Order: sequence, then C-alpha cells, then structure tokens
Amino acid sequence: MVAWQWKTFEELTLDELYRLLALRSKVFVLEQKSFYQDMDGADRACHHLLGHETGGTEGPWLAAYLRAVPPGLKFPEASLGRIVTAPGARGSGQGKVLVDKGLAFIESTYPGVAIRIGAQHYLQRFYEGFGFRQVSDVYDEDGIPHIDMLRPAPSLPR
Repeated sequence: MVAWQWKTFEELTLDELYRLLALRSKVFVLEQKSFYQDMDGADRACHHLLGHETGGTEGPWLAAYLRAVPPGLKFPEASLGRIVTAPGARGSGQGKVLVDKGLAFIESTYPGVAIRIGAQHYLQRFYEGFGFRQVSDVYDEDGIPHIDMLRPAPSLPR
C-alpha cells in the first residue's frame, strides 16, 4: 500500500529530502547513466509528491516521487518533473497513480493553465494516455532522447 503526501520544500523532513534525492540519483544518474546536475535550484519553489510504500517488513520506503513546478519557473506553463518510480515498485500501477495525482494537483492549484513536460522519448505513449501531445522534435538531454509534451489548459466553466 502506498501512502501519498504533498509537501512544500520547507515541509520536507531531512529524511524525506534524503530519500527523494537518493531515489532520483539511483534512477536518473546510476540506472540511466545520465550524468547531470539533479539539484537545479528549482526544488525550493516546487511542491513534492512522495509515495511511501508502507507494507513489508523493512518499514516505509519511497516508491514514487514527482515535483509540481509552478508556471514560469521552468516553462511558461506549469510542469511535472523528476517523475520517478523506484525499481521495486515498477509494474504495480503506481506510476500512473503518481502522474494522475500530479495532474490533479496542478489543475487545482493553477486552474486553467496548460502543463508542459520534458519527457523521455520512450515514454511518449505513456504520457499521451494523460492527454499530452508531442510539441517538439526529439532532442538530447543529458544523453537521453527527450521530447517536449503539452497538455492543453482545460476549459474553465463560464
């Protein structure tokens, strides 16, 4: 069972910050062999979604994570970033839950705003399932093919 929690940067405990940075490093740097500056200065302005797996004998562990990026920080639109599922949680459907929760947060926090992501190219179909569409050519980011994808702003009721 995964327990989900949104936190601002200031609300993160040192243990939570350590866990999320360790997961990002484990997957994006070590597993994907992408050497880049993960701590890019944006974390302080973002909201962080942590999904802790609570079952098992080893105690809670970070199964999934993303950050919600406010409009104007990375892109003119709002964004989801550092979307990651721990190797031990893959195939459980938690990646879909993670993105669903991220989109719901952005829609409620920044109503009427489009959402742009820089997605790893191989995940294009996954993100298309959430209403994103490709809006750029494939480009190299830190040694991994990426594309920009946009989810249009929802129509607001009149």
